[in-house]
Amino acid sequence: MVAGTERAQAAYPYYMQFTAADDQRFWFYNSMHFPEPMSAFDMVTAEAAYCALGSSTTRVHCIPTTLGIDYRIINGRVYIGGNAVTDPREIARRTGEFQQRAFYYYGNWERLYAQWREKMLALIRDAQALPKLELPEFEPLSNVHSGRGIATNHALLDTYQRTLEGYFRMWHHHFEFLLLGYGAYMTFFAFCKKAFPEISDQTIARMVAGIEAEIFRPDQEVRRLARRAVELGVDDEFREGRTPQAIMAALETRGAAGRGWLDELATSRDPWFNINVGDGFYHYHRSWNDDLSMPFAGLPGYIAAVRAGESLERPIEKLQAERRQLIQDYRELLGSEQERQAYDQMIGLAHRVFPYVEGHKFYCEHWYTNLFFNKIREFGALLAAHGFFAREDDVFQLTHYELKAAIIDLMTAWSNGSPPRGPEHWPQIVAERRAAIAEWAKHSTPPALGPVPDVIDDPAIVMLWGITRESLDRWLRASSDVASRELRGFAASSGVVEGPACVVKSVEEIGRVRKGDILVCQITNPTWAPIFQKIAGAVSDIGGSMSHAAIVAREFGLPAVVGTGTATSRIKDGQLIRVDGGRGVVTLLS
Repeated sequence: MVAGTERAQAAYPYYMQFTAADDQRFWFYNSMHFPEPMSAFDMVTAEAAYCALGSSTTRVHCIPTTLGIDYRIINGRVYIGGNAVTDPREIARRTGEFQQRAFYYYGNWERLYAQWREKMLALIRDAQALPKLELPEFEPLSNVHSGRGIATNHALLDTYQRTLEGYFRMWHHHFEFLLLGYGAYMTFFAFCKKAFPEISDQTIARMVAGIEAEIFRPDQEVRRLARRAVELGVDDEFREGRTPQAIMAALETRGAAGRGWLDELATSRDPWFNINVGDGFYHYHRSWNDDLSMPFAGLPGYIAAVRAGESLERPIEKLQAERRQLIQDYRELLGSEQERQAYDQMIGLAHRVFPYVEGHKFYCEHWYTNLFFNKIREFGALLAAHGFFAREDDVFQLTHYELKAAIIDLMTAWSNGSPPRGPEHWPQIVAERRAAIAEWAKHSTPPALGPVPDVIDDPAIVMLWGITRESLDRWLRASSDVASRELRGFAASSGVVEGPACVVKSVEEIGRVRKGDILVCQITNPTWAPIFQKIAGAVSDIGGSMSHAAIVAREFGLPAVVGTGTATSRIKDGQLIRVDGGRGVVTLLS
């Protein structure tokens, strides 16, 4: 633990703190989802997610070889450890349960997915309908005369509990299909590895590339808006460095054409700009609707491409043609009709279910999560107005338990006419916790804690996080390999490219990316798509062949290496590097 931050560390709930009993377990830093130190409230994102994930794997779908994931936090960093099932008899028992459950979903995928989408949209509507927070001086007379019998202050508690419950519920919806989507792919992956011993992970991944998913739609809308700007003759208003507010103000003066483009923008914003600039785990990763900087940053480049007669389309048809050829070429290598039938069945299922792996994120981590954080921000504004702390975002320095206590404090003060206790209690604590997060961000984070297993062969850990015994050993000895001119990772997306590195360690730095840069980051995100047009390639610290970073790189045709472990610390901003996405090698050229 970083000295001087002990009280901030102690603020996290007891059940996510490390204890001596954890010392003999293997834990790895989940920098794919939590690349920055977590504030006290933001840890609810891990809490709700792992609760729902464990329910799905352990109790609902009964994955045969694994239970849920335990998580701990130290210095604001989230570490996770799996609970494997190793007893053959227990695996057999769980396999029977899994087949009854998972196979039903696979057999009824389209109907159940349509039902899932309606459930998510209903949950979103419920969040949108939550009442505005208010504490009037006197109870409205209409409430008194109607005999309602419940004072306005109770609505604060009711709304908060509904907000929190809805967020936990969303994560259960999130995992309803996700692991089955990955499971279908992993089954096909295992078949290919056995049937074709020399096949690469990337080659198998390319057999499911070229997907249509909602998570890519926001960027498609930005491209559509670029075309409309040119068609309406207002494209000259979109210049690098000009703010969204300045552009929109200028368009208001451009008559019917300007208003027409603004109408098109309004169409895109609802619902497609309900997407945040991160991955849904930090309150300060705001949605495009809250901050238009990200989509507007992509417009000048897309408009230039339209003027030049270039296509703005993601290369879906090319990817699908490549995957058809790969599937056919490898099918011809199989030795029996029985093997070919099994191969056809497995790849067919993977194609049916795999789009969910990316598509669900729009509804869950983005649209719903934006509503959730903005509602909590409303509570922050109410508490700040009553002196609990200086600004609304200070609310995220409280745990969700502490926030409930603060709300009840305010409710009680409104009830009895006495001042709330919060203004004396919270300001110093908020300042202390903010300082701790800033301090934690300065310190390096070990990629793993505890004894490292001799073999890490869980396909999910390898494919999603890029965690293998070899990669961990490489990351742990990184300090002794500083003389090496090469970094190795997973070959995510083929192609070789050279260019200057733009090292981005947080979403706030994404605006520094320039045309021709190679993006070097902890993890990429589909919502960064408007800047992908600028970059020549990508390198990430974390991620395996089927991580979101790898999938996005393939879908946009970007040479990429993921899971290097140390790229953001080894590579300097502006340094000339070469990325070989086919071999998984990054070479430092300067």
